[in-house]
Amino acid sequence: MRPEPGQVLHFSEDPTIERFVPHVAPTSRQSEPYVWAVDAERCPSYWFPRACPRAMAWPGPRTTREDADRIIGAGCGERVHAIEYGWLKAMMDVRLFAYRLPADVFTPLGDPPAAVVATVPVLPLGPPEPVRDLFELHEEAGIQLRVLDNLWRFWNEVTASTLEFSGIRLRNARR
Repeated sequence: MRPEPGQVLHFSEDPTIERFVPHVAPTSRQSEPYVWAVDAERCPSYWFPRACPRAMAWPGPRTTREDADRIIGAGCGERVHAIEYGWLKAMMDVRLFAYRLPADVFTPLGDPPAAVVATVPVLPLGPPEPVRDLFELHEEAGIQLRVLDNLWRFWNEVTASTLEFSGIRLRNARR
């Protein structure tokens, strides 16, 4: 599930959103109200239930072959996502929807950009589309999906490495 040219996506478990209004998310580090969306490159980071903690890693320009082989695995693709066992059922059962939004009202946020944001209300380009099997999406994209008893050891290895990384909803991970 990726946007077409001129589009960005917003993933949600709510299939009834008719208009996206800028707001300050309770968990946001940003104080400005935004409508949040992602481009094609960032979509895989949101192929999860909303509250699911996930740790993700991929090679970047400064990544060493040793770190990539050690953390991602030699010959195991270019990206790895990790979740905890406690989230497997939610991954299988979630009803996730993708809203296609016009890209021209969004601007990148962050350096490098982690998302795109709009500061004006945004109407979807059509009805929300059900996102199909999340495991199949990962497989087709060549992304390893690891299931761990606890994310923190993996997260600590990733953040101490030369890999690029992202962690989402880590506050929901087991301590």
